Amino acid sequence: MSFWRALLRGTGLTRSAEVESPKTALPTHMDHVEEPSAPIPEQVSAPVASVPATVPAALSEGARPGTGSSGSRVPTAGMRAAALERTLQSLVERLGTEHPDTITARNNLATKYAQMGRRQSAVQQFELALGEAVAVYGDDHPRTEIIRENLAWAFEDAGRPADAAGQWETLLGQRESQFGPADEDTVEARTRLAVCYRRSGRVDAAIAHYERAIEDVASTERREDLRLGLSAALSMTGRYEEAGSQLRMVLAARRRRLGKGHLDTLTVHHRLGRAHTQAGRADEAVEVLREAYRVALNSSGDPEVRRLTLRLRRDLAGAPSSASGFRRSTRSYGWSSR
Repeated sequence: MSFWRALLRGTGLTRSAEVESPKTALPTHMDHVEEPSAPIPEQVSAPVASVPATVPAALSEGARPGTGSSGSRVPTAGMRAAALERTLQSLVERLGTEHPDTITARNNLATKYAQMGRRQSAVQQFELALGEAVAVYGDDHPRTEIIRENLAWAFEDAGRPADAAGQWETLLGQRESQFGPADEDTVEARTRLAVCYRRSGRVDAAIAHYERAIEDVASTERREDLRLGLSAALSMTGRYEEAGSQLRMVLAARRRRLGKGHLDTLTVHHRLGRAHTQAGRADEAVEVLREAYRVALNSSGDPEVRRLTLRLRRDLAGAPSSASGFRRSTRSYGWSSR
């Protein structure tokens, strides 16, 4: 656990369930932060931190809609949100907007909105909570930083990467100065900043942060994911050879770690073939796609691999100068190219 995570525990804040947006319920195998082939949908699973607040015990996050063992009605998500709204309103009336309990209640309401997919409402409440936290605690207080991170995730979830980048910039500066560049939370902030820069069109800045994060990250798997993000950013600037180089490194690492027939390995193999196609290197694209196709056929018991096999088949059929060789190869594996 990093120092930042330990600090969260020390302040009594905990992480709630992750929030998926339709991006933002986006990646698939991503967000770890792996970003699939172009066009690259990025799933953002947005973790949000919630602060304990005074709400009825029956409104715990583990409760499910339906009837409890005692026969009482178990509250739905909407009922929980309504209870949190009442709690917040009561605290505002009794204590004012800048009391610590009110700030806590607003953060928790925003968290519930995010979990329910009420993205704009979540953003609005997190923005208010952040302004109040800055006024009460200051910019560098742990609770302020937690709410700022929640707001950054909420902006991403709402499809506002430029706004999210502004919050990640602040968080990156704070974490780098407090914990150093190699701390896992500093690297996470830099990674999210790179993703948001890329998604908002600031591709050169994204490349610089991906490259720095690759240098600083400790985890081998996270480094692979970062290389995939860097590859996508390089492709956006037309630097296809450099993008392919990143993909080749990830492919070699995953073959060693997972085996050549693993879905995560095959996904990168496919992406490398597509990168060659983008670069206009038709012969290399056909060679890479055909090899990936053959490996996928031998590993097609997994439904996800089966779907990838069909995409590889489609891309091979559409690759320049590949038609005759593809027809021969598919017949030899018991497939028809028609």
